[in-house]
Amino acid sequence: MKGIPMQTGVLCVLRATAASWWRHRELRRTGQLKLARQLERETVLRDLGYLKQAALLPNAHVICGEGGTFLHLGWTTVSTFAPIERFPLAALAVALGTPFIDIRPVTDVIAFANLPRVARDGSDDSEPSGPGRSVSLTTYIDMAEQLGASITNDPRLCRST
Repeated sequence: MKGIPMQTGVLCVLRATAASWWRHRELRRTGQLKLARQLERETVLRDLGYLKQAALLPNAHVICGEGGTFLHLGWTTVSTFAPIERFPLAALAVALGTPFIDIRPVTDVIAFANLPRVARDGSDDSEPSGPGRSVSLTTYIDMAEQLGASITNDPRLCRST
């Protein structure tokens, strides 16, 4: 796939994750190996698609807080209630360079909840405030960092001055 270094480690993690799902384990236990393998292949291909999107979309990012981990891919969001340490897909995306916003250190949850959303297309909304306001990922990171969030794979470092 273009945009993703096809490493054996990535495939190993995705395959292991797919094989560990309770449904796939149950299919194997009941002797439905063919169906289990088919579903696992579909899961790995879907997750590779998510990784490709994370690598190519300008505003793709991973955010982790007390409520779970979210991999934002424009119109698609993949999430879990677990921290990033227990969400292999998000951890792989970050390892491959997707920006990661860790909001677990943020103490002012009201201020964080009032932040605008990240625009899907990378643009800033012209409205100065309001519930529908959206900003670029770099602007969002500036705001989140002011509240105490930590940033990994910071896209602001790539900007020319």
